[in-house]
Amino acid sequence: MPVINVDDLTDKDKLKMEVDQLKIEVKLERALVSKCCEEVRDYIEAGSAEDPLVKGIPEEKNPFKEKGGCVI
Repeated sequence: MPVINVDDLTDKDKLKMEVDQLKIEVKLERALVSKCCEEVRDYIEAGSAEDPLVKGIPEEKNPFKEKGGCVI
């Protein structure tokens, strides 16, 4: 797809591009934000039991646990 330099277009061409984009956008199916929020919340809650950021990592399975202390 060729790159179009908008500065080189006439005002008529710019307005035509804008109208074409709006025609594309008006055909998009929209969803209510409240419904989308419920779906996202349900998805997060469904996976929270296995999420290590929520429940934490057991000490015996933690690969980042310090193996030993430093003695000076």
